Amino acid sequence: MTLLEMSASYRSSAAAIHGRIVELRGLERAQADPEAAFRLRRRIDELTPLWREARELAALTAHYYDRSHQKHENCTL
Repeated sequence: MTLLEMSASYRSSAAAIHGRIVELRGLERAQADPEAAFRLRRRIDELTPLWREARELAALTAHYYDRSHQKHENCTL
């Protein structure tokens, strides 16, 4: 698998995670039970770093060989 293929895979994963986060936010807003709303908020909070990391890895792998692209300081391959 090439880095460009990996980038597309990470981008796809990020989109799926973001879609789930949006769905959970809607459920959280509609929730009348505070305990259920709290569980939904906790799940959103768990998914958010995964979404961020997938977006960062998509960008890193897409532009890994571009000299002009500034690499993320925490992520190197």
